[in-house]
Amino acid sequence: MLAWLGGVALVAVSVTWILHGFLLQNLAREFLGGRLQREAEHAILQLKQDRVGVPTTLDSVSRGYQVFHHLYVLRINDTVSASDSHWQRTLDPLLDDSSDALLEVTKGEHHLLVYRRHFEWQDTTGVLLIGEDFSRVEAGLATLHWWVGGIAASLLLLLVTLNMLAVNRGLTPLWQLRKQLEALQKGERQRLSLTAPAELDALVAQLNRFMDDIDLRLQRSRDSVANLSHAMKTPLAAVTQVLRGGRPIDDERRHKLLMRIEDINAQLDSELRRSRIAGPNAGRMANITHDSTRLIDMFRCLYPGKQFRLIHTAHDQEQIPIEAYDFSEILGIVFDNAGKWAENDVVLEITTSANMLIFTFDDDGPGVSDTDLARLGQRGTRLDERHPGYGLGLSILTQLVAHYAGQSRFTHSPLGGLRVEVALPLPDDSTAPSIFHF
Repeated sequence: MLAWLGGVALVAVSVTWILHGFLLQNLAREFLGGRLQREAEHAILQLKQDRVGVPTTLDSVSRGYQVFHHLYVLRINDTVSASDSHWQRTLDPLLDDSSDALLEVTKGEHHLLVYRRHFEWQDTTGVLLIGEDFSRVEAGLATLHWWVGGIAASLLLLLVTLNMLAVNRGLTPLWQLRKQLEALQKGERQRLSLTAPAELDALVAQLNRFMDDIDLRLQRSRDSVANLSHAMKTPLAAVTQVLRGGRPIDDERRHKLLMRIEDINAQLDSELRRSRIAGPNAGRMANITHDSTRLIDMFRCLYPGKQFRLIHTAHDQEQIPIEAYDFSEILGIVFDNAGKWAENDVVLEITTSANMLIFTFDDDGPGVSDTDLARLGQRGTRLDERHPGYGLGLSILTQLVAHYAGQSRFTHSPLGGLRVEVALPLPDDSTAPSIFHF
């Protein structure tokens, strides 16, 4: 990349240098041409003021203008006077043209700049050529041009060197980051910590957050395995003992076995659901309208006698940084609970307030007493045995919302049943507190 940029800079400087030489020569040509034109006007004015004969006039012009110019050629009628006889033969053809112009004449190593001027003098016409050797000016311009090129090349080399040093210095933190990542992979360090420019602080912080999230998922998986191992040993041992025993299995023992197996199934389901929680650093987005509408359609099929409605006023936050499964799990837990207890209506309202996204679930079921409201969300809490379940859904909801630095709350619904409120930080709120006030 640096070589490519260096090549582009070299081409740009070369083109600029060539244009500089071209423009410098044109500028000098125009400057000298203008001066020759003014001096031609001055010479003609002197001729017109001189009332004596032509030979005297020619001698006067010759003596005066040989001091300032390399040559001149003057023709009045058929009389021609020149300051340099060697150039007269070369310049004679220029006297026959009828236009006034700045001309260039080359002879050997000499490059002559000539201005031709026609005039009238004592009832006759004349032509004056005033020339200057441009080759000397060109030599000076060439020297200046090469000096400019040398200085430009030196500056380009200096800038390229400084850029390479700056880039290498800027890439040093990236090399350090790569070495730390290698050390992290080998287990020689736990987190990244390097002195880096401010532009890399966000990258290092993000990588550390990802590693924290990986550690959290690993710890969650280990805790799930430990919980399953602890919770399933006793019921599995009891079931094994009964099956290995010689006693006949009556209805009472069969019921106890069934309860043990259902406990095992509930524990497995709970831990599996917890293990699928992705968390806020999964890098996935959920679409509020699409995902919530899809879930509502599904629960309308599961509970055909219930009316599930959606009130969505947060359309400016369609995409939210919540993993799609986690989003579906949050809504699904509450919808399933409301679908079991509601008489007819289940309403979900989605709003935004104080940099938070708020989900409000209402149902018209029997509701929960003030005493039992505080117990909702606790692991294994079941307030009514009329519907199947194990009291795990709302506890999983509480844990899932906490992963996103949010909070859930259970209150009485205006519809007469239970109201569940879930508040989650919006995408632009990187410093959202862990406790929200509804």
